[in-house]
Amino acid sequence: MNSEVATKGSIGVFDSGYGGLTILRQIRQHLPQYDYIYLGDNARAPYGPRSFEVIYNYTLQAVEALFNRGCQLVILACNTASAKALRSIQECDLPRWGGDRRVLGVIRPTVEAVGALTRSRHVGLLATPGTVGSGSYELELRKLYGDIVLTSVACPMWVALVEYGEFDSPGADYFIQKRIETIMRTDPEVDTLILGCTHFPLLMEKIAKYTPTGVRLVPQGEYVAQSLVSYLDNHEAMRARCTTTGTCTYLTTESVETFAHTAQIFLREALQSVEKIEL
Repeated sequence: MNSEVATKGSIGVFDSGYGGLTILRQIRQHLPQYDYIYLGDNARAPYGPRSFEVIYNYTLQAVEALFNRGCQLVILACNTASAKALRSIQECDLPRWGGDRRVLGVIRPTVEAVGALTRSRHVGLLATPGTVGSGSYELELRKLYGDIVLTSVACPMWVALVEYGEFDSPGADYFIQKRIETIMRTDPEVDTLILGCTHFPLLMEKIAKYTPTGVRLVPQGEYVAQSLVSYLDNHEAMRARCTTTGTCTYLTTESVETFAHTAQIFLREALQSVEKIEL
């Protein structure tokens, strides 16, 4: 990492692929005045099947790349990276680097929101196999709400449905209906469903179609964005170090053309500035 630390810079948003763009879109709606750098490690995605060590190393490389471009705050807009790398980076690497830069994830803000949403205190988690297997949501829920019962179901096909453009196809209904029926059959008292993957908002219409009436859906973008608003309100020094010209730059480890085309699906707008980088 560069020894010279910028005193001001953009807010960095990182994901292993494209799903984090749904988080970025919500953040920019709430905080449009800030500058952002989005980094997608698309060439090495997906992270989910990889080991903890590999995910940690890849995420660390991405965070360093964003810090080296002046970012003072980095959001890991990726459940896998948040589950398997965030704590190590916060506890081991940030102190080693020094300075006042910060790295935040998406799991804690989502869990914090759930406590006020569930009435039955039975919550469901729909996520990738890697996120479910990490146990991170259970751990955070136990820390904050010891009375909440969590039921988790892995949805291995849902990300592929999104990334291959099949999220609105009739064939997607089978995979979505099957997983929702599974989680509701496992615990019929579930009244709140966490969508624990940043790809899943693109499946929202079909997810809502098969979710029983009265069960609340919790997509992450809105709650992560609200949490970031609160964080900046409560951390004046960090807020002062985040530049505010309203720009957004996109970085990818894949081809610029591929990234720009696919990213439009998640952002619902054309991209103006994309750069390919090596990690």
